[in-house]
Amino acid sequence: MDDRNNKASRRQFLKLSAGAVGAGVASVFLPGLAGTAAAATHPMDKMLIAAAKQEGRLNVIALPPDWANYGKMIKTFEQLYGIRVHSASPDASSAQELQAIRSLKGQGRAPDAVDVGPSFALIGAKEGLFQPYKVSTWDSIPSGMKDPGGLWYGDYYGVESFGVNRSVVKNAPKTWADLLKPEYKGMVALNGSPLGAGAAFGAVYAAALANGGSLDDIGPGIEFFAKLAKAGNFNPSSAKSASLVSGQTPIVVNWDYLNLALTVKNKHLVQIDTILPEGAPPYGSYYCQAISQYAPNLKAAQLWEEFLYSDAGQLIYLEGYAHPARFSDMVSRGVVPEKLLKELPPAKPYKEVQFPTQAQSEKAQKMLQAEWTKAVSV
Repeated sequence: MDDRNNKASRRQFLKLSAGAVGAGVASVFLPGLAGTAAAATHPMDKMLIAAAKQEGRLNVIALPPDWANYGKMIKTFEQLYGIRVHSASPDASSAQELQAIRSLKGQGRAPDAVDVGPSFALIGAKEGLFQPYKVSTWDSIPSGMKDPGGLWYGDYYGVESFGVNRSVVKNAPKTWADLLKPEYKGMVALNGSPLGAGAAFGAVYAAALANGGSLDDIGPGIEFFAKLAKAGNFNPSSAKSASLVSGQTPIVVNWDYLNLALTVKNKHLVQIDTILPEGAPPYGSYYCQAISQYAPNLKAAQLWEEFLYSDAGQLIYLEGYAHPARFSDMVSRGVVPEKLLKELPPAKPYKEVQFPTQAQSEKAQKMLQAEWTKAVSV
């Protein structure tokens, strides 16, 4: 895929997405279950639904219920189609998803579909772990967010942010440099290792952009976390939603949609601020859907993808504050409710979001593999 085309399509996507958030879009009625549209719109959808129902099962992995609204996504899919979704290892990383495809090959419990970071989507595609499938809404997925052959396709994107538990943190950090202050000793955590978790990988990239690095140079991000560890501020615990809410990891660098969802969900229990760090361009990245080459329930997997990329599925992502891949198309057709648009963050910071190309992600991943463990030790 041409990198220049990637950059252009991403810029266009962000411009349309961010601009639409502030635009007045008429709310429209979406027929179907619980106010969402019926999902599968494939030209052969009746045959696909019938075949998927005959399989009667879908195996997914690494989909926490509070991540991008996947709890509602799974429940709605089950109710619409009567297909039981078996959700394994909800807290698994992208690397572990690929390993599950390898190690469970030929077993009935093997994953049918995965949701991985783009660098891991590239690894899976090169290794032959995925099989192509183009959903009926394929053309409205930005070209920079999909493999031309249909091996993987972006479903939603997020921006790195600080999630801050204000019951523990009296003065919330506003910049990356603030995280080095002595008052944040032992407080700053990631959602896993950047060697395997997409959000943690993005956190190091975002730190690089704030400290003299670039999408071509993640090195300053590694150096920043090394300083954070040396200062005693880096908490090596793998942060979870519960640990942010409880205050065990009171500052978590994570995707904006995860922190925003926790803010809303726990507003009567604790104040959690979601902060886009000042003084640096926001870093953004999308996650990718792919169907396993060895999917034991292939038709159910294809129907799952049709649902995720339908208007109904994309709106469920949006309700979870994730930025769906087809957002621009949906806004242009007036199918995003006004109430939902008003709940989204202000558009301005998102106009500056930087996305790495595939080549840049691969280069950054190689540097992390070589440098992270020896540089960041606590």
